[in-house]
Amino acid sequence: MNLNRIDLNLFAVFDAIYTAGSLTKAADVLCITQPAVSNSLARLREMLNDPLFVRTGHSMTPTPVAQNIIVPARQALALLRKSVQESHTFDPLTAEKSFNFASRDLLEASIMPRLVARLQNLAPNIGLTNYEIPRSQVVSAMAAGTLDFFADASTFTDPHLCKEKIAQDRFVVLARKNHPALKNGLNLDTFLRLGHINVSQRKSGAGPIDVALDKMGKRRKEVMRGQHFLTVPSTIVKTDLIACLPFHLAKHYDLAIYEMPFELPAVEYYLYWHVSADHDYAHMWMREQIMEVASNFKPH
Repeated sequence: MNLNRIDLNLFAVFDAIYTAGSLTKAADVLCITQPAVSNSLARLREMLNDPLFVRTGHSMTPTPVAQNIIVPARQALALLRKSVQESHTFDPLTAEKSFNFASRDLLEASIMPRLVARLQNLAPNIGLTNYEIPRSQVVSAMAAGTLDFFADASTFTDPHLCKEKIAQDRFVVLARKNHPALKNGLNLDTFLRLGHINVSQRKSGAGPIDVALDKMGKRRKEVMRGQHFLTVPSTIVKTDLIACLPFHLAKHYDLAIYEMPFELPAVEYYLYWHVSADHDYAHMWMREQIMEVASNFKPH
């Protein structure tokens, strides 16, 4: 038997006939016509190679094959109904579920700890996982159900993704304390003269800071390029290099913080999810928790 060709609706008809003992009564229960019930029974008989029911007087008597499969068929239907019902409800207190995130430092360092703390009381059996994934694989991972959320500062346009802005920040300049070149503060000339750590997930190319400088006809001195903001402080504390970091990260380190010596647009963070999960109750609930936690995010 080819299971891929089985129509589950046939077993709902089978259960109704078994319970009602009549095609007409089964049709009334299912709110379909009697010929439709007869057609479904004929298809099920062909599929199982058994008559399933034989007429005795005014009722339909199940055959031994029907008697053997009615219990597992009802269990399967009950499980299916339960799954459908649960997809339209979500109880965070009793739910046992894991959500997978892919994000950079923002979510993991600033929002994830607050989210975990919030879930301890609201949803004690829900787990969170955060891991790295190439941007090129985000959509396919979400479509496959292996990734629930993607958070990033850069824009990501795809017809299969939904997005919402969750936080805003600003860039500041981070340097070691008592930096010999910054005794009198930081101006644009000093900013351009000092060596920089540039944080980018790309091997090359200009980010928002370099784009802004380019518009002014300026260029900074890039000494080191890395992928993660969290690796910057350990390098800065041992060198005279400086780096531009979002304030929400920079404020956690015992280092000197300076305002940018030129205007920059705000750093905006977005949460992305697959369109197929947009109306999923568990997914909607988790998005609400993320938004609530992110609403307390202060860029100053």
